[in-house]
Amino acid sequence: MTKLIKFYQKKWQDRLNILLNDGLISDEARKEIEKSSPNHELNNQMTENYIADFTLPEGVAFHYLVDGKEVTVPMVTEEPSVIAASNNGAKIIASAGGFTTKIDSRLMIGQVILENVEEADKTIKQIDAQKAYLIEVANAARPSLVKRGGGARWVRVRKLADDLLSIDLAIDVQAAMGANSVNTMMEVVGDVLRRELNQDVLMSILSNYATESLVESSCSVPIFLLDAVHMDGQELAKKIVSASRVAQLDPYRAVTHNKGVMNGIDAALIGSGNDWRAIEAGAHAYASRDGQYRGLTSWTIIGDNLVGTIKVPMPVGVVGGSIDIVPMVQINKKMMGIGSAKELAGVIASVGLAQNFAALKALVSDGIQKGHMGLQLKSLAVKVGAMNEEVGQLTELLKHEIRPDTAIATQKLKDLRRKGER
Repeated sequence: MTKLIKFYQKKWQDRLNILLNDGLISDEARKEIEKSSPNHELNNQMTENYIADFTLPEGVAFHYLVDGKEVTVPMVTEEPSVIAASNNGAKIIASAGGFTTKIDSRLMIGQVILENVEEADKTIKQIDAQKAYLIEVANAARPSLVKRGGGARWVRVRKLADDLLSIDLAIDVQAAMGANSVNTMMEVVGDVLRRELNQDVLMSILSNYATESLVESSCSVPIFLLDAVHMDGQELAKKIVSASRVAQLDPYRAVTHNKGVMNGIDAALIGSGNDWRAIEAGAHAYASRDGQYRGLTSWTIIGDNLVGTIKVPMPVGVVGGSIDIVPMVQINKKMMGIGSAKELAGVIASVGLAQNFAALKALVSDGIQKGHMGLQLKSLAVKVGAMNEEVGQLTELLKHEIRPDTAIATQKLKDLRRKGER
């Protein structure tokens, strides 16, 4: 394994040679990697020890009417039913007037953690007296951000324990997600606290718990627009409300409820080039903000309407990082026609609400599997080797099987091909 030393410094072809010679990949695997990695020059600059392009399918969701604007949403996901559900939910909501969004502020939080604090209350008073100075110091570290209208807005001090303090700065990062700007500003503030106030600084870094970057999206659907095979709109609306209530009371249900919400949000975040891991973590933390993990959405009946709401941290950006350099992200950005981070945040939150609406509607009526089954059968057809022109035919045949599996699908495909040879 000595050849793996400084693997990151080696050329792409040399890395593949090492993996091949060490028996970690086969010659066939190497050929597949080379064939499926057309962007290796760009991607080699984006990740450590790069060897291959790992692609996920991208589709588009239509019917999104957000704050009166029609938006096409690129979504990157390997789960077959996500975009289908997204389209379905958005279409019904659009027919009722679409989504309305609200964003009170869009600030990122940075932290300087002080350890070995001997007199916490005295130290808090000292820092409180220096708040204006700390804001000035932070802004001086990122003058270009200030020039664009951003910068540090306020400081607070929180006591985590008798010997631990968190100095929080709220920073307007403008059109970017802002991680690099926040980290730079916090490190400068940390240096000042270390030198001038003689404090022990444990770390200086942004927080992904973006409680000052919340977005709310809501919709109101007339009950007469709702229907299901075995129930009328009124009964369906009541069941959706009940399902929403369960997700507020039971963490076991809430986790799956929120997973469905994030199915849509994550897919849209990846398509827009944003850090879906950071926003996913912040969303789940926000779901636990009162000490119990709860659903991120709520549904109620008001008059003759089913009203849904989601409120979630959404510190997205439209510039910076991979957004500026990944070709597909640039294409997606143009496709969406969105120019501001606030607008993007509102759209992505709306995707989460539409996803949840479609999921709850299916769960309380026909069940989740009915909607999934056609797409799952399509995946099964592809898995057993069906060609493009065979996938539809094989999927239809599998719908008549009680428990379709790989063996049945393989046999059906053979039968289909024999029939075609006659």
